[in-house]
Amino acid sequence: MRIIEIFHSIQGEGPGTGVRTSFVRTARCNLRCRWCDTTYSFGPGRERSIPSILREVARHRTKFVCLTGGEPLLQKDSRTLVAALSARGISTVIETGGSLDVSPYLSLDRVSLSVDVKCPSSGMEGRNRWSNLPRLRGTDTVKFVIGDRADYLYAKRVARRYPGPATIVFQPVWGTDAGRLADWVLKDRLDVRVMLQEHKVLWGDTPGR
Repeated sequence: MRIIEIFHSIQGEGPGTGVRTSFVRTARCNLRCRWCDTTYSFGPGRERSIPSILREVARHRTKFVCLTGGEPLLQKDSRTLVAALSARGISTVIETGGSLDVSPYLSLDRVSLSVDVKCPSSGMEGRNRWSNLPRLRGTDTVKFVIGDRADYLYAKRVARRYPGPATIVFQPVWGTDAGRLADWVLKDRLDVRVMLQEHKVLWGDTPGR
């Protein structure tokens, strides 16, 4: 697999926020969101074998892994890696940009998906793979990164069009007014979670944290 970095930190996004986690960040991405905060993952990274990844994760002594990117679904060995982690009793959340088919991962034990729906401010809303959403389970998450009012209205329409068991997260683009987003959700009485990026609250934009 092509890997940018492997590190030990606190999960900063989604329902698992605050949990001690090993992060495996894969190389390359097929999207170019305007507000992307991990552009360093666009590069080729370096080739790592699955056994070497497993050994490094084991040194962190955690029961949780976040497979992120870049876009981890571009890596042909991603499914093999998370299956190997599951066999070791480790639960994995896969963070994906939402443009690729998630169905090969739905049958794996101890695996949950965090699937982005790209809003207009990303510039990538035309790449959303809508067929993913009805397949998601109660253990999965649908995440909207929201930069402005237009994004919020877009996310609200999508969330109402695709009701399902997955947790829906509205996350403000870092540096925008999170309180304003929370006010909009309260006014409209939406059953979504408004969540910040906790790792940035703790450490700012430091890579590998």
